[in-house]
Amino acid sequence: MKWFAADLGFADEADYWGLVGLLHDIDYEQFPEKHCIKAPELLRENGAGEDFIRSVCSHCYGINVDIKPEHTMEKVLFAADELTGLIAAAALMRPSKSVSDMELSSLKKKFKDKKFAAGCSREVIARGAQMLGWDLDVLFEKAILAMRACERGVADEMKAL
Repeated sequence: MKWFAADLGFADEADYWGLVGLLHDIDYEQFPEKHCIKAPELLRENGAGEDFIRSVCSHCYGINVDIKPEHTMEKVLFAADELTGLIAAAALMRPSKSVSDMELSSLKKKFKDKKFAAGCSREVIARGAQMLGWDLDVLFEKAILAMRACERGVADEMKAL
């Protein structure tokens, strides 16, 4: 999300975008059936403001909530949430186990294969691209670049745990 903020001209909001991205699934593991329904309560308990809560919950628009993504950041989160799962699954299938050498054409093949990472909704990904006014290739390319930008840092943090 921080990469997208910088790429789209919101560099001064990158930390906010990153925090929304980090906490967007705050309720998912504990309450999967109430995803983005329990999140407001959990976030309020920890001092989050209503704008932040709205941004977090908007990524479940049309799924569990009626909070339509309006801000560019909310639209990116909506579009990227399912897509990053697809990209991560595709990366694990590569010999490198990385997005560092992933090509757009490879991701497009995985996207077309409905059996691959079947839990990643292609419809939601396409709706997200449409919300942003991008074709799928633009969304895919940006998401690959965003994941490349943080892949090493995430790996280093995981090793430190």
